[in-house]
Amino acid sequence: MSEQTMIEADLLVTGAEIITMNHARDVISDGTLAISGNRIVMVGKREEALRTVKAGRVMDGEGFVISPGFVDGHIHITADPLTRGFVRRLPEDSWGNNLAKWVIPLFQLQTAEDEQLAAQLSALTMIRYGTTTFLEAGTVIQMEAVMEALSATGIRGRVGQWVEGRDWGSSGNETTKIDEAIGLLQAEVEAWPDDGDALLAAWPVLVGHSTNPDEVWLAAKQIADENGLKVSAHMSPRQSDPDWFLKQYGRRPLEHLADIGAMGPNVLLTHLAAIDASELAVLAETGASCIHCPDAAFLGGMGLARQGLHVEMLERDVTVMLGTDGLTTDILSSARRMAAGYRDARGDQDLLPSTTLLELATVNGARAMGWEDRIGALAPGYKADFVMHDTRRVEWGPVFDSVGQLALCAPPDGVHHVWIDGKQVLDAGRNLLLDEEKLLADAVQAGKALVERTGLPVRKPWPVQ
Repeated sequence: MSEQTMIEADLLVTGAEIITMNHARDVISDGTLAISGNRIVMVGKREEALRTVKAGRVMDGEGFVISPGFVDGHIHITADPLTRGFVRRLPEDSWGNNLAKWVIPLFQLQTAEDEQLAAQLSALTMIRYGTTTFLEAGTVIQMEAVMEALSATGIRGRVGQWVEGRDWGSSGNETTKIDEAIGLLQAEVEAWPDDGDALLAAWPVLVGHSTNPDEVWLAAKQIADENGLKVSAHMSPRQSDPDWFLKQYGRRPLEHLADIGAMGPNVLLTHLAAIDASELAVLAETGASCIHCPDAAFLGGMGLARQGLHVEMLERDVTVMLGTDGLTTDILSSARRMAAGYRDARGDQDLLPSTTLLELATVNGARAMGWEDRIGALAPGYKADFVMHDTRRVEWGPVFDSVGQLALCAPPDGVHHVWIDGKQVLDAGRNLLLDEEKLLADAVQAGKALVERTGLPVRKPWPVQ
């Protein structure tokens, strides 16, 4: 190949082992990744790249495993990062009491500055663990402030403002609430449009559960249909959701949503821990996706070991992606918890192998978000979202099986370098765009002030002297 026809690249990373997650699931030893602008232009062996690529910068990748950036399908990026250590319930508190008296006030009493700090802290920690793309859980209140804060982090994400269209009081203003909710959904996607290439944009994300009447669900679905977006919402983490829908409509949640026309391939539902076989069939038939949050499910006692159907979803070709929910931002640890919980419950140590776990964190996430042709894999034409994992760590040892070792035993803080959209955002574990020390110090003070504003007691399990 002559110099005139060589591939032009801004960056060439050579000598790494590359887990491509491409259609063939190729793993390339002594591999090379070439980047031009925000796209990958070449993935292959080092010897091939040296013959075919002309790069402005060459980086030695020996000792690293390169993977696509991970996708977190469900994370509360505000409130939780400021108050994660705040004890929100005691064993005698019901789940509903916990939400109403301990969780929701923390969200509602945030200032715009609180949400900005929390959003940047979330982005900082996600990137530190190799997550390059996220879908927010629909609990942002100050949308403009949050989007401004996120734009400084370099992360790729889709965000939705808190939308509740049901009037729980006796005011009789349900029509007004519905109109306001639909107006908010429309306004946010107009203010932060998604052209497919934008790093940040708004999607119609609903709180879910029983918080929105049919009119709001249908409006969210229509907005998504008309704009090529996705609808996301919480649903059925516990039996309380099916119980409510059965009492209200005589049908289980997914049956009801399908009956009214609110299901489809552009619908992503989070948790789905308390669904039955009929709802599994609805998922498979409508093409809707599930966002599974293993940390919230198994640590929250949602009953997955007894009733969870996420394995059956995968068997039925339902797209399942992972979310961290807010308890953690380490998506690989979430994948490991999923495998551990289901393997133990089913007595099957071969269930959810390492290959599936990496698919859940990469290509499945991309597919659920409708971006399987641009993220989740390392191939020419894809976005340059990739992670370099340092294998010179005792937890890695010799690299015999990079896929299995990354999925099951690589240390979370072994993420060394991260690129998003062709821009390096993490270098040797250090964020290049954010002042980590200042952000953390400000967040600590903001979290304390937020808890103080709620008037809720700071509860500790043991006496502190």
